[in-house]
Amino acid sequence: MKPTPANVDRFFARIDAHPADAMAIDGGDVKGRITWLELRQHVRHLQERLTRAGTQVLATCLPNGPESVLLDLAALRAGVVHVPIPTFFTDAQVQHVLAVSGADTVVDTQGGWSRRRTQRPPMPADTAKLTFTSGTTGTPKGVCLSADALLSVADGVAEATRSLNVERHLNALPFAVLLENIVGILAPMAVGVQVIARPLEQVGLVGAVRFDPARLDETIRATEAHSVVLLPQMLRAWAGWLMMTRQAAPSSLRLVAVGGAPVGMANLALARQVGLPAFEGYGLSEGASVQTLNLPGADRPGCVGRPLPHARIRINDAGEVEIGGPLMSGVLEADGRFTPRAAASDGSTDWFPTGDLGQIEADGQLQVIGRRKHVLITGFGRNVSPEWIETLLEDAPSPIARAVVLGDDEAELGAVIWPIRPDIPQVQIADAIDRINRQLPDYARIGPWCVASQPFDASSGFATANGRPRRDAIATAYRQPLFGKTTFLAQSAA
Repeated sequence: MKPTPANVDRFFARIDAHPADAMAIDGGDVKGRITWLELRQHVRHLQERLTRAGTQVLATCLPNGPESVLLDLAALRAGVVHVPIPTFFTDAQVQHVLAVSGADTVVDTQGGWSRRRTQRPPMPADTAKLTFTSGTTGTPKGVCLSADALLSVADGVAEATRSLNVERHLNALPFAVLLENIVGILAPMAVGVQVIARPLEQVGLVGAVRFDPARLDETIRATEAHSVVLLPQMLRAWAGWLMMTRQAAPSSLRLVAVGGAPVGMANLALARQVGLPAFEGYGLSEGASVQTLNLPGADRPGCVGRPLPHARIRINDAGEVEIGGPLMSGVLEADGRFTPRAAASDGSTDWFPTGDLGQIEADGQLQVIGRRKHVLITGFGRNVSPEWIETLLEDAPSPIARAVVLGDDEAELGAVIWPIRPDIPQVQIADAIDRINRQLPDYARIGPWCVASQPFDASSGFATANGRPRRDAIATAYRQPLFGKTTFLAQSAA
């Protein structure tokens, strides 16, 4: 058996020091309640099983629960590359991930183990995790991350949130999403925080399509969770539900971290109004997830926080955010080739260009303005960041759940809309667009708009697994309806 890196040994030494009879994982039933002593025993057993099988690359496609946590830890301890596959990936995507990753051991949704004849792909020897997303094309690519990168970020998150005295963290995102893997498993485990690993249905998340805030609220109250990580649309739905039902937020909560997409100042304000301690963060898979996070007493509206202890942030001459600290080694492309991490604008390999436009305020807070490659150039030569307008359109109390702004080479901008409910009258959408237009300069106002025929999610092909819109797919489907002479479906009032 190959020796484990020193940081992995330190991580498990900390786990070994946690009180033996204290609860480590709360899986929701007697069988799923695991103490730290039991966790150590389970991890050792699984580590030995992986080693006996000669596993080099382990792929898991499991629902959230204790087994997912234990296998993740066992792979880390055994020095095995772990490839967590989202359960909402299509069969074709799953087969693609298995082929590209060279997975030789697979644990499926029912917990069954199987072996595959395969060959390890040309990824770096220190790769501990391959995290796959559907990206912008729908064909998954794998980000190669070392144990050092993963555990450095986990330590940074744990150190930054230590003063909040979190004792119970509820997992509300799939473990296959790197954000929850870092913040919801590795960071809590390092400092002895109990992980509440319930099936996603119990926290209201069904696949990548539906979210029931009432279920999330019920589970948080029942478990008295102190922290949770949410996507922006989950926060918005929960805050709106609390407002509608005239309930205060669960009193146990100390931190609701929100990331994955722009949150919007109005959505954060609504969350605070109903008592949710919601704070926006920023990060990307290429930097092993989280780089910045607003925290109680140190947050700034419109910004995404200061760099966490492990991270460094700078802005290059083009206004692009570059990150330093723990970084990926590179990417396994869809065709199985390995592409090393790109150098930064000055040629440095210690920094990574994120593709995000931003600025650093005088107090060190990072403000993200939009995506560099998403800048639209109108027919009149004006440069516009679509995220700027999309965030305004989606901000509460708007009837618009998601919006994607198009308009390259067009005389005016257009928007594809997905409403918060299917029965929302179009006149309400038109009124919301008009209200936002009055806040915008003329070149950034929305002209034609249409309601999408399908939601913006991974199942429709209009979003990636972590909720980012697939702009090329949306433009292909809706550019003609928006900008054709007579074919757009609706238009805001003048």
